[in-house]
Amino acid sequence: MRHDKTLTSLWNSAPPASDVFDPRSIDQLPPVAQRYLRHALAPGVKLSTCARLTMSGTIKLDRRWCEFAAEQVLRWDRGFVWAAKAKVKGLPVTGFDRLVDGEGAMRWKLLGLYPVVKAEGAEIARAAAGRLHAEVIWLPAALLGSGVSWADRGDRHTVATMDAHGEHSELDLEIDAKGTVLSCSLLRWGDRNTGKFGYHPFGGTAESERTFGGITIPVTHRVGWLFGTPRFEDEGEFFRCTLETVEYR
Repeated sequence: MRHDKTLTSLWNSAPPASDVFDPRSIDQLPPVAQRYLRHALAPGVKLSTCARLTMSGTIKLDRRWCEFAAEQVLRWDRGFVWAAKAKVKGLPVTGFDRLVDGEGAMRWKLLGLYPVVKAEGAEIARAAAGRLHAEVIWLPAALLGSGVSWADRGDRHTVATMDAHGEHSELDLEIDAKGTVLSCSLLRWGDRNTGKFGYHPFGGTAESERTFGGITIPVTHRVGWLFGTPRFEDEGEFFRCTLETVEYR
């Protein structure tokens, strides 16, 4: 897949993780948070906060569900690049969404030639930061950082509060008795294709999980705006994906 060259450089420049996970290091966290992190991270696994993913699924564009394939690099210290190819009415649309070092951008072209989306600036960066906060469930070691605090809400929810990439988020994770993520949600900055930006409920379900080198993450998702409200399925949901490969550094 041809994509923004920033994706490759973001991955290649990431230093390999050196610290490893000691389950005793989270003894002070609330019980649900501990259950989640001990399920996600095997004892002794390297605490990687950088991943390279491939995924496929469907995305809602102009009220149509369109198939896509994508590659993504996530780095908690710098941001992400998501490069994808979709088909809209049988025609290929390619491009990327990214947030790198505080700068957000979206670039999408029809047939690789004709611009259909070109956006950048402070509002796009804020929206992208909220997305990165939600996708940290694919980088569970990042949730061990000193900038993250935890509070349980009952016996099935834990909330990771973070200030990162210019945004404040309270990421609510629904966790089953084993420690598996069932859903995640937060208030995310965005315009929901209305042109008017603000904070809106955002999140989705996690329907299956896999383990990659000792790190267990959800891999099948339904995601969108207005998650947790009656309007999610008809109006808010716009993204369904399955992660196919995950490599950590």
